[in-house]
Amino acid sequence: VQLVQSGAELRNPGASVKVSCKASGYMFTSYDIDWVRQAPGQGHEWMGRIDPEDGGTKYAQKFQDRVTFTADTSTSTAYVELTSLRSEDTAVYYCKVRFNGVDYWGKGTLVTVSS
Repeated sequence: VQLVQSGAELRNPGASVKVSCKASGYMFTSYDIDWVRQAPGQGHEWMGRIDPEDGGTKYAQKFQDRVTFTADTSTSTAYVELTSLRSEDTAVYYCKVRFNGVDYWGKGTLVTVSS
């Protein structure tokens, strides 16, 4: 199982960012993908998850208004888009899948929000 994420991003406050997570080594549509972020000096914060099979999503309440999860089954790639970025959104964003009882993580994508 491999989750390969897109590269680091730098955005101005108020902008949007879209991070990708390309999955391989398992049936992409059979397992939910979770998105988790970690701000500097903070613990992991669960953002929500997507079911790639039908696009069904669940968002942590904190992110419901500014985050969108999507999945492209043709390329086995999941995406998270975050809008109206603020400095507090500076963090490493991870995708994660639980496959056969084991958690597999992407290496993370650093998103820096700064003017």
